[in-house]
Amino acid sequence: MQQENPGIMDPQWDDSLPIYRQLRDRVVAMILEGVLKEGDPLPSVRNVAAEFRLNPLTVLKGYQQLVDEQLVEKRRGRGMYVNSGARKALMKDERQRFIEDEWPKVYATIQRLGLSTDELFAQAPAVTQTLSTPGKADDKHE
Repeated sequence: MQQENPGIMDPQWDDSLPIYRQLRDRVVAMILEGVLKEGDPLPSVRNVAAEFRLNPLTVLKGYQQLVDEQLVEKRRGRGMYVNSGARKALMKDERQRFIEDEWPKVYATIQRLGLSTDELFAQAPAVTQTLSTPGKADDKHE
């Protein structure tokens, strides 16, 4: 990995998902968080494989998913780069996924625990401060 992106990826892998999928998800998170911006190069397959002791084909498979999703593009002999519009497309997809998959679970938990909106909003400043990351302020209206 390149030094300008410290902490770019957590070296811990979860046994519940294939590593190539986790790698893809980590790159997606980096794009959403603004660590990787449109036009930025992805760390090379060789560097990622060496740093995390992965088979280069595993890294390539994760990157290929991003190409197939049109989030990154291959530039022959130069590497892979984040496509223009990738963050906006991901934001749309991730918001929809949250509403369909995560929100019903969260809502059910809120109902089960009998939490009120006042209680939840009272905790919002603490949660916001904990989750605060650079580039989040402009996410509200994309």
